[in-house]
Order: sequence, then C-alpha cells, then structure tokens
Amino acid sequence: MKKMSKLCSASVFTDKLGGKWKLAIIYNLRNRKLRFGQLATRIDGVSRKVLTDHLKQMEDDGLIKRESFKETPPRVEYSLTHASQELEPVLVSIDHWVTKHQMPK
Repeated sequence: MKKMSKLCSASVFTDKLGGKWKLAIIYNLRNRKLRFGQLATRIDGVSRKVLTDHLKQMEDDGLIKRESFKETPPRVEYSLTHASQELEPVLVSIDHWVTKHQMPK
C-alpha cells in the first residue's frame, strides 16, 4: 500500500518564497512596477545572477509578472501578481513584529 504524503502549508510557503531574497523582491514590488536595475539597487547584497534566477522562478510560480516592451533599448518591468499582492497583510505583520522586537532591518 502506498503512503500518501501531505505537505504542510509552511513547507509549501517555504518552497515558493523561502530563501534570502524572494520576500525582499515582493516587498520592493509592493504598489509599484520596477525594472531589473531598480530592483537590484533596492535589494542590498543580491547578485545580478541570483536576482535573475529568483525572478525567473517567481514568474514560473505565478508570483510576479514580467512585462517586456518592444523599445530600443529594450525595457522590462516586474510587478506582483494577484497571488503576491495577497501577501500584503503578511508583510505588514512582519514589519510590526520587527518593530515590536526592535530587530534591525
């Protein structure tokens, strides 16, 4: 008999949004569209390769939208999908927790 495995919600969340940079990407895309260079500047310490990889993974997972414009020079903007926008209360809670416990940002 095969044993069914059930992932807990925390495991799914960690799989899709875990790591050092994914929540930072979502945090910086709140209420705005940003180009790659703008994101790279706002997220201190992330390498361009890691940012590129994370953006691709997050696009594949339906967490961010990538809009490409046919211009010279080419322009690409990133924004949140509805699924990521629904994380706003979570991000607000994290902000409150960090402030309450005097954690450095």
